Amino acid sequence: MKATPRISDTEWEIMRILWRKAPLTANEILAQLLAADPGWHPKTARTLLARLVQKGALGYEPRGRAYVYSPLVTEPECLASAGESFLDRCFGGALKPMLAHFVGRHRLTQAELEELHALLDEAVEDKKPQPGKKTWKR
Repeated sequence: MKATPRISDTEWEIMRILWRKAPLTANEILAQLLAADPGWHPKTARTLLARLVQKGALGYEPRGRAYVYSPLVTEPECLASAGESFLDRCFGGALKPMLAHFVGRHRLTQAELEELHALLDEAVEDKKPQPGKKTWKR
């Protein structure tokens, strides 16, 4: 299985545009970038597109005198890869300290707490042996 490419913060902006509405030409991508932030320079956007192609995150095909870009990786794949990288770099791969850090620093509403409890309960249920399902023993 091919590894998901590491994507920089500015490359994420381009990828989000393409995940929403691909395929697009470089000019169409630039127009959307400029709509969100007028500080974008065309050369910067084209450099980032070339990098994303080199990394294997984007593919392209010629359309007349322009190239049309499409993502070769999905947003969920990139999110999973970035999340694992963050967890490894910042918390040594340990989920509990990460959760404790964020829960301790951010005030959660009652609805958010209930949703978090439900997610944790669901994760625990997924790990329990299901009646009638064969479980593997070592």
